Amino acid sequence: SGSIVVEVLLLGEVEADSSARHADASHWEALLKPSRQVRAGDRLSLAEGTIIAEVIEKRGEGRHLLKLVHDGRLIDLLWRFGQMPVPPYIKRQGLGSRSGKKEKNPETPPNPTPQTPHPGTLDRERYQTVYAKHEGAVAAPTAGLHFTPELIETLREQGVAVTPITLYVGPGTFRPVRVEELAQHRMEPERYIVPEQTALAIKAARREGRRVIAVGTTTVRTLEYATVDGDVRAGAGLTDLFIYPGYRFKSIDAIITNFHLPCSTLFMLVSAFAGRETMLSTYREAITWRYRFYSYGDAMLIV
Repeated sequence: SGSIVVEVLLLGEVEADSSARHADASHWEALLKPSRQVRAGDRLSLAEGTIIAEVIEKRGEGRHLLKLVHDGRLIDLLWRFGQMPVPPYIKRQGLGSRSGKKEKNPETPPNPTPQTPHPGTLDRERYQTVYAKHEGAVAAPTAGLHFTPELIETLREQGVAVTPITLYVGPGTFRPVRVEELAQHRMEPERYIVPEQTALAIKAARREGRRVIAVGTTTVRTLEYATVDGDVRAGAGLTDLFIYPGYRFKSIDAIITNFHLPCSTLFMLVSAFAGRETMLSTYREAITWRYRFYSYGDAMLIV
């Protein structure tokens, strides 16, 4: 047919040199699927032809550097045509606007492809926490999906302080551990922000003997990395902290978390907190009682 369907997941914008900057063009690192059928120099027609992606280079493990030329503001086009990047085990019919057509001839103008209604429309609302503020993560912190504005207000009325942190979740969080020695596994750096009010609230809770409960493994990793000499330090930075059994926690007393894939770094984190055998027993119990696992699944409180 001369063209293939390619799924594009934008990971983050890459700064271009001053000579390559243009108002309607930008450079992005992206995951492409299937990546083996895409080569440097290929052009992809995305979002009904309003975005043209040129493959600048292949970076391995499905990653590519793309130059995007767009007809209008890119963020507006992504919200209009894009789909929420839910995990692949959540089946959705059709690729829709996350995909593009690889053009047979780079000199030939792209032909817009008709878009069909997508059953994952509600993911835009559901695969997002009610307290999210900043764009940039490739996945939602799913433990937070259980919280509604009403629930948060009820907690506050009962004296629970609710304070925010930001972690821009990257694809490395979901990369399986493939090394024999856990200490050899490397997490990809992820950007985080700990506001001053959050650091002060945690310090006050510690001083007053109140528990610090982290909502999600992303919050755990951020707070643990930001803890210096027993105190969570406010600020922004990059964390590549890998928490696995044997780790000594410094900042938290409890975790709210979903049920994770058994060989993932997320399961290793909760095993480090509660003990591997305790977690395996908990998972067996959850399977017996038909709890729902993973992103849209049930949560547990580990104390």
